[in-house]
Amino acid sequence: MTLAGKVALVTGASSGIGAATARKLALEGMIVGLAARRVDRLEELVADITTTGGKVIALPTDVVDPASCKTAVGTLIHHFGQVDVLVNNAGLMPLSNVDSLKVDEWQRMVDVNISGVLNATAAVLPHMMAQQSGHIFNMSSIAGRKVFTGLAVYCATKAAVAAFSDGLRMEIGPKHNIRVTCIQPGAVKSELYEQITDIEYRKQMDDLAASMTFLEGEDIAESILFALKAPERMDVAELFVLPTEQGW
Repeated sequence: MTLAGKVALVTGASSGIGAATARKLALEGMIVGLAARRVDRLEELVADITTTGGKVIALPTDVVDPASCKTAVGTLIHHFGQVDVLVNNAGLMPLSNVDSLKVDEWQRMVDVNISGVLNATAAVLPHMMAQQSGHIFNMSSIAGRKVFTGLAVYCATKAAVAAFSDGLRMEIGPKHNIRVTCIQPGAVKSELYEQITDIEYRKQMDDLAASMTFLEGEDIAESILFALKAPERMDVAELFVLPTEQGW
């Protein structure tokens, strides 16, 4: 895909991988819609990217709400006439053992990590189908491939994202010329760990961060860019990206 002038929607754009991806795509000449709930952070990112010559728009969005996703996409279409790339990045990871029964956290993970991906995808698909082109990125995880204690529900949500991505690719690739890539990162420096309310698991994550060099959000953004720049005949279906020091 030739990137200059193309339009992307990035969810979870207010920090971490989402913000890094937005910056990277804007540097490539893309118009980027920044979707997240934290309006103040979106406005800061807009100012930051705009000073470097990038073209971005803040789209206050709650991916749990299908109408909110449709509004964000509708705004992009209204201003720029198309949507070429979706990066489904919004996600939550509050670790805890199942027998801690943090049911509200489980439900929130299901809502954001699974329903959020479905809602944003449903919002962009009609436009990509009409264009007969597009590229959808879904953020899974190493936790979608392997199961870890304290991560049972999170692993389940990310396994669902991986399964949905492959099925989506098989259905819409041949029929509508839309590529689908599932990104599966290992340990990445981000705000995900701040959501952990279990004291012991939060300490484990802090200890892990002190024991090896985590990936940066920019590393995942580079992976997305690699798949975007692949020849049109080529769909990078999965990318499993780990820190060099991560041996598990």
